[in-house]
Order: sequence, then C-alpha cells, then structure tokens
Amino acid sequence: MELFLAANIWEMMHGGSTHLPVALMLVSAVFDALGGVIRSEQVKDRFHAAGLFTLIAGTLGAFPAVLSGLILARWEIGGTGALFWHHVFLWPAFALLIALSVWRLIVRGRRSRAGFLIYLLAAFAAAFLVSAAGYWGGEVLLGGS
Repeated sequence: MELFLAANIWEMMHGGSTHLPVALMLVSAVFDALGGVIRSEQVKDRFHAAGLFTLIAGTLGAFPAVLSGLILARWEIGGTGALFWHHVFLWPAFALLIALSVWRLIVRGRRSRAGFLIYLLAAFAAAFLVSAAGYWGGEVLLGGS
C-alpha cells in the first residue's frame, strides 16, 4: 500500500506539473511571433516581455516535471515503447528550453533581426518537441507502456 501511494503521488505530481510549462512554452513562442510582426514599438516590446516572462516561467516549471518523471521512470533516461519516444522528444525539448531562456536573459532586447528569426525557429521547434513529448507521455499513461 505504501509503495502504491508513493507511486501515485509522483504520478500526480508529474501529471500536474507538466501541463503549465508546456502551455507557457507554447504561449511564449506565440507572444514572440506576434511581437515580431507588430509595427508599434510599444506593443512589440510588451509582446516580447510577455514572451520572455512565459518562457522563464515555463523553464522553471519544467524542472519539477522532469524530476518527477525521472523518479517515475526510476532514473532511466531511455526506456522502451512509448516511454522511449517520450524521452526522444523530451530531452531535446528540455535542453532547447533551457538554451532559449539563457539566450533571452543574456541578449534581452539587443538582438539582430536574423538572431530573432533563429530564436523564433528554435522556440517553435521546442514547442513541437514538447508537444510530441506530451503526446508520447499520454501514450505511456493511457497505453500502459
């Protein structure tokens, strides 16, 4: 019974801690994309600030999700079946999320147009990767793999 409760707590923590960082990461990419096409400098700056805030919040929120997931996977970073595919997408997404956050904190508003486009492509790549990781995470949960 104790073992079941411990596993159940980590499952609930992992499930509860994953959705907000995923949503924040997706919203961050959209905010930055909107900031890239808006003409008004004041509105553009607000979208970029919102993109930075949601990116940092999503990155910080991803750490409990990753930790609880590792505990559930018994610290195995690979796995088989759906868990394998979950990790194939998860680890690059997590690394890219951290890299994007560090880049944004270092560069702030001093970025070139080309640098911003590269950042935006990387942000949408990270959004795709985290979405795919979420899909395979659902398969682990629902598929029993």
